[in-house]
Amino acid sequence: MAKTKRRSVLKLAAGSALGGMTGILATGRTPAYAQQKTVHWLKWVDFVPATDQMFRKELMPQAEKDLGIKVNLETVNGNDLQPRTTAAIQSGAGPDLIMAFNNQTYLYANSVVDLSAIVDEVAKREGGLFKYARSICSDGKMFMGMPWAVIGGMIAYRKSWLDEVGASKFPDTWETYREVGKKLKAKGHPFGQTLGHTFGDAPGFTYPYMWSWGGKEVDDSGKKVVINSPGTIESVKFMQGLWKDAMDEGGLAWDDTNNNRAFLSQTIAATLNGASIYIETLRKPAQYQTEKGAPMNKDILHAPLPKGPAGQFGFHLLQSQMLMKYSKNQDAAKEFLKWLHQEANYRKFFESQKGFATPCTEKWESDKLWDVDPVMTPYKVAARLGQAPGYAGTPNAKAAEALSKYIITDMYAKAVQGMPAEESVKWAETELKKIYES
Repeated sequence: MAKTKRRSVLKLAAGSALGGMTGILATGRTPAYAQQKTVHWLKWVDFVPATDQMFRKELMPQAEKDLGIKVNLETVNGNDLQPRTTAAIQSGAGPDLIMAFNNQTYLYANSVVDLSAIVDEVAKREGGLFKYARSICSDGKMFMGMPWAVIGGMIAYRKSWLDEVGASKFPDTWETYREVGKKLKAKGHPFGQTLGHTFGDAPGFTYPYMWSWGGKEVDDSGKKVVINSPGTIESVKFMQGLWKDAMDEGGLAWDDTNNNRAFLSQTIAATLNGASIYIETLRKPAQYQTEKGAPMNKDILHAPLPKGPAGQFGFHLLQSQMLMKYSKNQDAAKEFLKWLHQEANYRKFFESQKGFATPCTEKWESDKLWDVDPVMTPYKVAARLGQAPGYAGTPNAKAAEALSKYIITDMYAKAVQGMPAEESVKWAETELKKIYES
């Protein structure tokens, strides 16, 4: 009986093994333990549509082929990235890689994998990492995010309309900006700017504006709130007049797409933006034409934000990729990041952006792409000149919290809606103290 049972068991086992192999060969499927790994990457819906198309049709299929993995690319509105990140961390499951904006990386430092080794490898190969990217993605101990690109914020403007009011170049001070804007608004072509709760254009305008008047959130130590200063108050008072005299007052409710649509529909003369407006007019020259029937792209130029009493500043949207600790595919995700940052692969992204995105390493600043179209050349220094929120302190978790709560933007929004300047600054001071001094 024992021999019979043993012989039967061996025969059954052999048959199962053969049947299993036969089944695998017949179906083409690998056993469960050897299943292909999937890397889920969550990023914004790019403001340059050609880039997302390129990712899906070209770059992601090539990554799957080269790495032997499956890449699940998911895109969402930029304003939805932060709530998706928070929900994923709370549930302990979600995308392996998530795009972060600005110093959001500090908010999630305890929930992400250190990417220092990959960053160091890329930086060494590409001439070094710009200080702006390092300060936002690294707390000095680890890299919370893999620097991806800087979306430079410049003012796109209609050259012919400025010429009509006697401005041969874009105004380089806030006083002349207001004067020119007042004339343009009288002709039905105001400047356009959002003061809404949106990730890019609102803080990209209000932070540098405040800095240019000498306003700061905190002192050099990053611990003492100093926003209630003569410079900040003066900036708020000037904004109240500027808004009434020169701006499209509907901008209070805009997100990062409304100003694009307003510019392209010829209702505003200028707006702070990435280069997406200009790139869209290049992409569809027959659709976007001036009131005289000429291609609009021939009438668009870019300029930095004006300077104030304390100087000229810029705050440019920095994107990075975070690898989440809960991910069960960390090794595959790291290999994917390395692959993305190989020059041949990253170049496909860079060139599809046509200058909308500025790389975070020195090598790309001298790339021939910047010489192709002089209208785009101003964007090439965005990664070098960007200043991080939290100035004069560091872009730490507290600065990231203040940014995510739109305190600086709301300070100006409240004032242009009627709150006295001193009160709006006092409100901002109270809110910032809850973050920095509590």
